[in-house]
Amino acid sequence: MKIAISAETTIDLSKELLDQFQISTCPLSIILGGESKKDGEITNEEIFNYVKESGQLPKTTAVNQFEYEEHFKKLLENNEAVIHISLSSEMSSTYRNACLAADEFNGKVFVIDSRTLSTGIALLAMYARDLVNDGLEAKDIVEKVKARIPYVQASFVIERLDYLFKGGRCSKLAMFGANLFHICPQIIVKEGKMDSYKKYRGKYSKVIEQYVDDTLEEFNHPDLERVFITYPSITDEENTVKMIEDKLKAKGFRNIYHTNAGGTITCHCGPNTIGVIYINDK
Repeated sequence: MKIAISAETTIDLSKELLDQFQISTCPLSIILGGESKKDGEITNEEIFNYVKESGQLPKTTAVNQFEYEEHFKKLLENNEAVIHISLSSEMSSTYRNACLAADEFNGKVFVIDSRTLSTGIALLAMYARDLVNDGLEAKDIVEKVKARIPYVQASFVIERLDYLFKGGRCSKLAMFGANLFHICPQIIVKEGKMDSYKKYRGKYSKVIEQYVDDTLEEFNHPDLERVFITYPSITDEENTVKMIEDKLKAKGFRNIYHTNAGGTITCHCGPNTIGVIYINDK
């Protein structure tokens, strides 16, 4: 059975990885002032410059039902079924819109609520592709992917809270206090939502190192097949990524990918944000 694997552009994979794992994407839209662009057409640097100059965040809009219908229709031209893994329903209306569109295709399109974001979605999509390659039927793949959703460890650490404040995800007082006392929060995806977790203080390079150590210690039953280092931008990128890679290699991860977060995720977290993401079910 020929099955397409699909997601929104919030999957945050490079073109090379999308091609390698045969994952198709449907873009969200990003609005800067009065101009609307598709996620993937805009660079993170453009977003950072817009926020710096305007003092406002770009707005992001979900894929609508019609856009999903066109996306699924195209995929079904060369496939017998589509498995679409959507951004968490707690964060966006994408899942609901995708379900409405799927109803038009007589059981050929299966929509999964990932309950996560970014490369947490990617891990589920890659697993789905593994199962397609193993010859499983679409319904069996959907059930196996859903079973792993609660174990996706998706977290990141942020240097400053400015973007979260502008997006209404933290108070002005919390932002002021965090910036004044150099507190860098860890944000974790829990039950489909972003939630504040640990708080770090000190030089940001040391904060990142402590965050990685804490994550590996606490979520200590990883599937060692794949792990992501994901970030929109990071100071001293080469050395920072190498430091994290060394720790992940020591843990035993076999495939370590580092990817740039796309425009939608960047709009909500800002520069100098970095996350380590894997499935914690061994």
